[in-house]
Amino acid sequence: MRERKRLESMLSLEGDLARRTDDIATYFDLAGEGENVAADLQRDLESLRELVDRVETETLLSGENDGLNAIVTIHPGAGGTESQDWAEMLLRMYLRWAERQGFKTEMYDYQPGEEAGIKSATFSVIGQYAFGYLTSEIGVHRLVRISPFDQAKRRHTSFASVYVSPEIDESIEVVIRPEDIRIDTYRSSGKGGQHVNTTDSAVRITHIPTGLVAACQNERSQHKNKDKAMSMLRSKLYEFELEKKREATKKIEDSKLDIDFGSQIRSYVLQPYRMIKDHRTKLEIGDVDRVLDGDLTPLMQAYLRMRRGEKK
Repeated sequence: MRERKRLESMLSLEGDLARRTDDIATYFDLAGEGENVAADLQRDLESLRELVDRVETETLLSGENDGLNAIVTIHPGAGGTESQDWAEMLLRMYLRWAERQGFKTEMYDYQPGEEAGIKSATFSVIGQYAFGYLTSEIGVHRLVRISPFDQAKRRHTSFASVYVSPEIDESIEVVIRPEDIRIDTYRSSGKGGQHVNTTDSAVRITHIPTGLVAACQNERSQHKNKDKAMSMLRSKLYEFELEKKREATKKIEDSKLDIDFGSQIRSYVLQPYRMIKDHRTKLEIGDVDRVLDGDLTPLMQAYLRMRRGEKK
């Protein structure tokens, strides 16, 4: 069914491209006959350019798991409230991006900060190519701004990490031995109904050999939370094994991070100037607010083009 949906989408896109190019050809014919169609032609050309960008992006999503849903986990770095607030800004950015794409999201685990922001958040993004798009976001994100929590109005640098794994289905076998996991239950700290906050319904599963952790507190039932946490753990273990294989064959690319910037993949600078720079692709964007509001397409496209170049 997933493959059928993908093929139907491709056929629909091909038909849409053919119709739009025919319309533009007709505008040129009308212009040749003296009709004033400049405004309509400009509008359709812009629309066609957006569609071509979308088609190009989808052709770049050729990885084995690119078409799958994604599970995203965000953790603040050191720095207390400042970094926790930055982690929540990233969470909002990705939720807004998913909304713009027409994707669904489901919050699995949300740990609020003591004063502001979040201690961690895990959520799924459900939609065609969700994982493929979000692979561009894996890594450390750096924010530079005047801190709203500093009475002296000094400039602060904050870090948060983003981890993304594909949500694998039952057709992919991942063996988890019962003796390799530890299951803890606890009381939910998030928002919810009376049962969510008054019973030990939240579940945390730790895979002892790898140290990977999956937690879910969104459901009222401990049983449902356990099922979702196990599904997340299977996805994380699958991606963990893939990453080990990639690391074993990985070569040193010219696109490595500048050593002065440490380990971050992207910097978001709000002070003393406004700029977002991706340290892998070298793409710079001045409209910071637009990106933080979920417009990640240019950054994702640049990363996917870079990734295709590395594979050649």
